[in-house]
Amino acid sequence: MINDFYDLDAWKESHKLVLMIYKLFSSFPREEKYGIVDQLRRAVTSISANIAEGFGRYSYKDRNHFNYQARGSAKEVQDFLLISRDLGIIDKTMFKDVWQQVKKTEMIINGLIRSTDKLK
Repeated sequence: MINDFYDLDAWKESHKLVLMIYKLFSSFPREEKYGIVDQLRRAVTSISANIAEGFGRYSYKDRNHFNYQARGSAKEVQDFLLISRDLGIIDKTMFKDVWQQVKKTEMIINGLIRSTDKLK
């Protein structure tokens, strides 16, 4: 039963992603602290925050607006992960693990959007 935003699979998976990103980039190079790391952390926390905010909205249209924002933030995370990989800041194994989680999160957000659209 879904009683609050933290019961949603989309939020649970995005929360896992937040924790992965924070752990992964805790040892990021100092010169990137206010560059990629800062942007990535903002983007990844935006995913779960938008899902939570959308859950608190009254209309399904408003809910999906925030779900779309969450999906956009997931794409932003993907971009920063690709940049980090291509610059050699994270290795391929770390990249693969986080990439799989962000893709899983995105897939579940897409399902949330579809199910919310059906309720309109």
